[in-house]
Amino acid sequence: MPHDTQKLNKQRQDLTQFSEIWLFGYGSLIYKVDFPFITSRPATIKHWERRFWQGSHDHRGTPEAPGRVLTLVPKPESECFGMAYQVTDDVFEHLDHREKNGYLRHEVEIFFTSEEQTVGLVYIGDEHNEAFLGPESATTIAQQILESRGPSGENRDYLLNLANALRDHNVYDAHVFEIEAELKKLIRLEWS
Repeated sequence: MPHDTQKLNKQRQDLTQFSEIWLFGYGSLIYKVDFPFITSRPATIKHWERRFWQGSHDHRGTPEAPGRVLTLVPKPESECFGMAYQVTDDVFEHLDHREKNGYLRHEVEIFFTSEEQTVGLVYIGDEHNEAFLGPESATTIAQQILESRGPSGENRDYLLNLANALRDHNVYDAHVFEIEAELKKLIRLEWS
């Protein structure tokens, strides 16, 4: 494991400071939740965009052949759609383990509507973590996704399920859909 962040995450926030704890999910948590929650709502965060720039050595790939999963990168004037989950603090034992490959918890403002917002937490793998792969062309990212699989399954399923979930919420994400289109081209070539 390149960079286990579990210990760091336990030190980052005093979860008892929150009267309600909200978690913002922008990747697989849009379509698949593996922890108990009180309620969930579609939401956005501002000044961030999702990118397939994080390596996955433990879920959608292996240390020898990492997959590519999402992280957030700062971008002024942008807005990132996701799902917000109200949770209890004991859920973070599981979440910190799940997100241990380079992701750190950050406080963000979560917007439910233009008038309704709250402070919550989000996991971000920034460019300083060892699992960060950084930008590549859509074709290169799609090729890596096509070839990667790990304990949580095929990397392609992560991308395809996310793209479908975004469509279900009527959300357009140019980065995700461009990589999805490249992946589908590669799959067609694989079958021809």
